[in-house]
Amino acid sequence: MTRRGFSLRWLELQLLVIPAAVSLIGLSMISLARVGSTRWSWGDLTVSLVFIVAVFATSFWLTLLKVQGDQILLPIVVMLACLGLLLSQRLGPSLPEGGVWASLSERQLVYLIMGLALMWVTVGLVRHFFWLKRLKYTWAVLASFLTFFTMAFGTDLGSGARLWLDLGPITVQPGEVVKVLLVLFLAGYLDDYRELITRSYRVGPFSLPPLPYLIPLVGMWGIAVLAVILQNDLGNALLLFGIFLVMLYVASGRLLYVVGGLAAFAAAFVVALRLVPRVAQRVDIWLDPWSDPTGIGMQPVQADLAFAHGHILGTGWGFGFPQAIPVVATDYAFAALGEELGSLGTVAVIGLYLALVMRGLLVASRIRNSYVRLLSVGLVSVLGLQTLIILAGTVRLLPLTGITLPFISAGGSSLVTNFLLVGLLIRASEFARG
Repeated sequence: MTRRGFSLRWLELQLLVIPAAVSLIGLSMISLARVGSTRWSWGDLTVSLVFIVAVFATSFWLTLLKVQGDQILLPIVVMLACLGLLLSQRLGPSLPEGGVWASLSERQLVYLIMGLALMWVTVGLVRHFFWLKRLKYTWAVLASFLTFFTMAFGTDLGSGARLWLDLGPITVQPGEVVKVLLVLFLAGYLDDYRELITRSYRVGPFSLPPLPYLIPLVGMWGIAVLAVILQNDLGNALLLFGIFLVMLYVASGRLLYVVGGLAAFAAAFVVALRLVPRVAQRVDIWLDPWSDPTGIGMQPVQADLAFAHGHILGTGWGFGFPQAIPVVATDYAFAALGEELGSLGTVAVIGLYLALVMRGLLVASRIRNSYVRLLSVGLVSVLGLQTLIILAGTVRLLPLTGITLPFISAGGSSLVTNFLLVGLLIRASEFARG
């Protein structure tokens, strides 16, 4: 239906009904497990209803802005955020709160609202992308400044890494913003020098890449990665490395860069394993957590037990013991889902992430503008690689790195920043063909 020039995003609205229904059904299951009745507490019901209203308001806001972009990305993201909110409602009463300003679910709701609000602003402001490209070096300088400022004045909240800035009532993690800034810089730089970096020159029998144009690129990436390593932020170091390789390969089409990058990473990992105690400790825990099941190996051990307890169908919302996993709401949210939703539930969650990545890449492949297309690939790679790294760490395919599971894990900086990415992707999808 079209009135006064506005066309409702009907497909998006219909798909948003699904996470809204899941939110209420999941809340009923949590209440049943908690008190033996499907009667909701007013606190939990308010959290769910505010979330549902905010989600539908977002779709109407996109309609008011006459956004013609993709209508499937937002429902997928909202479904993941719905699971994260339900998990916080499930875990909140079971976890020690300390002196925080609100319950776990209330904090998660506030972060969701902030993320949606930032997405509103992003979609409203970024109507054209040319100015983002023009400011590419500004993004690089800002990313470097945030990284080194955090190194100098950052706070360790118990993870062994100084990743947060204490701003009084709240703490923020600048590394989440650095990811976006790095993508903005790489997209602009690679688009400007795409033809040059695809060339090569011969030195005897060897074909070498154009180093003068790669040095600024590698330098900016190297500064970011070195800084986060010095902060003991191994998860973001791996993530930034992956983003760099993906975008460089997409821009150049040269497999040599990927092979060389992986070889350099392998060499750096071997060196770090010998020189950085935190890296060696992570690897030891990964290989044999049962060597200290009540100490540093407690997280992976309890996560393994949670997956085993969940079997295929899971224990049901509220009937497991995910609170036995240390820092479950952030580091091991996927293990909590595995226990209470079972293998089928975790496969469904992985399917949602695959759908998000595939939809994002499909949108990117249809975009005519080379800069916007490369930017979209970078944004999708942030979400996809971050998901892959944390899922692999949770099931012990990789050492755990401590980054969050997008849209599900508790954590304000990550959640808010990820909604910024979605806002940019929705705007970018307007450049898509057909």
